[in-house]
Amino acid sequence: MKRMCLAIPRLPSFQCYRTQSAKRYVNTMAQHPLIAVCQMRSTADKVKNLQVVSELTAEAKRRSAAMAFFPEACDYLADNKKDTVAMAEPLTGQTVTSYKEIAIKNDIWLSMGGIHEASDKTEKINNTHIVISNTGQLMAAYRKLHLFDMDNKDTGVRLMESDYVLKGTEIVPPVPTPIGKLALSICYDMRFPELSLTLRNMGAEILTYPSAFTYQTGAAHWEVILRTRAIENQCYVVAAAQTGAHNKKRVSWGHAMVVDPWGTVVAQCAEKTGVAVTEIDLAILENVRKNMPCEEHRRTDLYPKMQC
Repeated sequence: MKRMCLAIPRLPSFQCYRTQSAKRYVNTMAQHPLIAVCQMRSTADKVKNLQVVSELTAEAKRRSAAMAFFPEACDYLADNKKDTVAMAEPLTGQTVTSYKEIAIKNDIWLSMGGIHEASDKTEKINNTHIVISNTGQLMAAYRKLHLFDMDNKDTGVRLMESDYVLKGTEIVPPVPTPIGKLALSICYDMRFPELSLTLRNMGAEILTYPSAFTYQTGAAHWEVILRTRAIENQCYVVAAAQTGAHNKKRVSWGHAMVVDPWGTVVAQCAEKTGVAVTEIDLAILENVRKNMPCEEHRRTDLYPKMQC
């Protein structure tokens, strides 16, 4: 028997599950905002990808989520650099306009990213994580700081993001949302703890890592890193994910998840397209920080350049 989001019907093609008990879910869903972490398999077909985003958003809203989170490359995932660059759009383009319409239609906040943002200054593009309000307003745009470059001669895997993506230059302050103060990052950023520590110091309550994690690295490091970022920063972590084979060259790990400030995985998708719904309880966050006051003990006097 397939597992699904506990006690909540789902669309037939969507697989996901919760790790919290049904009793806790029922007792708290009216008290704390719900979020939906989404998982999908993007291809080079932008129309089909947009349809998946629309369906998953509708499912998230049906489950009473206040905000839905989508993975890196939710707009498209081409199999070559030329098409990846050529298909990119500005944030004023049709794809983002469609995302805004979806947010308004479903009265829900959206985290989309990173999407491929065209640049008029260079032949390269930006990998950009955007937040859209339930009224269709673009609330924030973060451009990926750490680019994933890997050229492994032993395995034959070559993924050089810097070949076609501009390196971001700014840490975006946490964004006030109905679920809490949301910090924006993208995928490979999760491997650099100084970024998340800085965001925590800027007031972050929820760290986000929308991702298209490769299968090999995902199997080894995905959950370990996400739980670590949650524990060391005492924040919720939301990691939407790409899953499955996108083309002949690329397969993603999947396992989109939400981790609470204690490091517990509270919601997770299986390996297919789907939505997992869970609550964001900032009282838990405050309790963890109060009872384990790490920030009071941080020796910033010995490493002030990190500004953590």
